[in-house]
Amino acid sequence: MLILDAVTAGHVAVQTAQRLSETRKKRDTGLLSSKEIKEWAGKCTSCEACLRTCPVDIHISDFMKDAKEGNFASFVDAKELCVGCMRCDYACETGIPITHVMDSAARNYTENYVGNVRMGRGPITDVEIRNVGRPLVFGEIPGIVVFAGCSNVPNSEREIAVMAEEFLKRNFIVVTTGCAAMSLGSYKDEEGKTLYDKYPGEFDAGGLTNLGSCVSNAHALGAAIKVAHIFAKRPLRGNFEEVADYIHNRVGVVAVVWGTYSQKAHAICTGLARWGIPVLYGPSGMGYTRLLVGRKDKPETFKGFDARSGDEVILDMCPDELITIAENMEEAIVKIARNVMRPNDGAKGRVIKISHYMDIHKKYFGTVPDDLHLYIRNEKDIPITMKDEVMAILEKTDWVEKAIPDPTMVERLVRK
Repeated sequence: MLILDAVTAGHVAVQTAQRLSETRKKRDTGLLSSKEIKEWAGKCTSCEACLRTCPVDIHISDFMKDAKEGNFASFVDAKELCVGCMRCDYACETGIPITHVMDSAARNYTENYVGNVRMGRGPITDVEIRNVGRPLVFGEIPGIVVFAGCSNVPNSEREIAVMAEEFLKRNFIVVTTGCAAMSLGSYKDEEGKTLYDKYPGEFDAGGLTNLGSCVSNAHALGAAIKVAHIFAKRPLRGNFEEVADYIHNRVGVVAVVWGTYSQKAHAICTGLARWGIPVLYGPSGMGYTRLLVGRKDKPETFKGFDARSGDEVILDMCPDELITIAENMEEAIVKIARNVMRPNDGAKGRVIKISHYMDIHKKYFGTVPDDLHLYIRNEKDIPITMKDEVMAILEKTDWVEKAIPDPTMVERLVRK
């Protein structure tokens, strides 16, 4: 039936939803009963065929033993580790529908868990870019961290939330899309709050912005492009090279794809890297071996130009990675803190970023970063509270002060 009147359509929509609600309440969830779970668990022979095929090494037979005795609580832990590949179902020699048993045994987790995801808001507006563009370019807002991709790795919800909150507390702008946005809405702290409950949704320092579904990744890139267009007047049409150069040298943004689920996700990542945005894969990204990592032992590979003088110069080695991998959450957090640094950072901005980099490295690795001297251009870059410590470190290296150029890798942008 076609309804052309808006008011009538509204009434019909509400009435339809109310009627369907009662039907849905009566609908069978499809989950197994406790008796059925025990029966299936009783068929387990502990042959470990499921363990051998499980990509995350879940000891399913141990959970089956508990289930035989009516103890289903341990299946909640298994459910949180499971990535849903269903290989165990096909490997089981006695035909146990393991994934279905797991879902049913963890029914309290499956049926009653309620997350809280902030609605996807779409693209970043020009007004928002004007508010944050200058402090971003000069480093006074330490950077933008984008969490995207399908987080299909064990404990991914917790790890993405921990990473995001680490940078939210440090006044970074955190942006998220797709499955990563849902992961952030699924993980709750001890008070039962998600990050969406704890942090505002503005695209500003300390804000957590959900751009929308996975196809909204383009909006994150669009924000970086808008910074180049609005603040540097870089034309957008047919001007990829200049815009990418601006982003790479001036806009401190890093993308994190903690679960690289498909070649599509990998293609998105390489697309971001082409625009000068470093992309960090989680452990599951090791299958994609096309990494783009700089040679910090060869400074000459970081050649560029000073747009003011036209001189060929060695630019800051930051970011020194465009596509890289972190083997664990701690390594990822440290790499994010390092890769938001940019050659164009002002002294105040670089002080802030160095402070975060040192603090995070000490927090997770217990040491001062051994490459610190590469990112300090002169004494003005050193946090005042860390000056004695940093100077002692610099004295042990071949560090020398260097001038801060107006950085570009595109020779025609030289203004002289």
